[in-house]
Amino acid sequence: MVTLKLGIPKGSLENATVDLFRRAGFNITVSSRSYFPTIDDPEIECMLIRAQEMARYVEDGVLDAGLTGLDWVMETGADVHTVADLVYSKQSFGKVRWVLAVPESSPIRSIADLEGKVIATELVGFTRRLLETHDVRAKVEFSWGATEVKPPVLADAIVEVTETGSSLRANNLRIVETLLESNTQLIANHAAWKDEAKRRKLEDLQMLLEGAINALGKVGLMLNVEASNLKSVLQVLPALKRPTVSQLSEDGWLAVNTILDESTVRTIIPALKKAGAQGIVEYPLNKIVM
Repeated sequence: MVTLKLGIPKGSLENATVDLFRRAGFNITVSSRSYFPTIDDPEIECMLIRAQEMARYVEDGVLDAGLTGLDWVMETGADVHTVADLVYSKQSFGKVRWVLAVPESSPIRSIADLEGKVIATELVGFTRRLLETHDVRAKVEFSWGATEVKPPVLADAIVEVTETGSSLRANNLRIVETLLESNTQLIANHAAWKDEAKRRKLEDLQMLLEGAINALGKVGLMLNVEASNLKSVLQVLPALKRPTVSQLSEDGWLAVNTILDESTVRTIIPALKKAGAQGIVEYPLNKIVM
């Protein structure tokens, strides 16, 4: 039996990752006293690793695979195989941005203006390489956290990750430029990817995780309608592709199944009722496998 050693990101991504796996059909139980969560799949062994270190351990073969951000893969320069881009983050199911930010009163308006300045960031390697490509010489210092509070006393500028920008605004910082967009990735060690059994397990995992992400914000809707009202009902329904229409046991009646954005249901259901739909049922979705 194959055993896939899988790294789960500890820290800000941990809860979102565990929830995503739950939606995908895996129950991961994390204990505050252990770095080895349990999972209800005998073919997977989990280990909690900080996202910043994940790519290095996957590259070295300590782990077969793991979930971490594209930003940390780029920062470490790890040579790993990207199995899937999984667009989710700690607060939302979207990408995060690494931005160059300065105090509102700062004269810095571009990367070129960083010449001779002090920059605080967790993404030291990436920032230094970026400055080199712009032929800018500046001092890049590693920040252990609370990076937003460092300008203007401890740094002239920061390179910081943000989802909404609210923390930056709260600290009177202005975004100069977005330097990198990042999302979570499922990455694998090259040797593990070449192993047929582990590769098949990773591909199954990819399919289920992507299916869980596809289902976020979606609901299923099923209803009955007389054949004479079908056209009116279908005109109300936006669908993922096309609604599924099937014959009911009673002559002249049809069943319609479709997938909708959850945010639209409150306006669509009343319109469906007016169009002649009956027995309307809304139900949650865990996965949509394309």
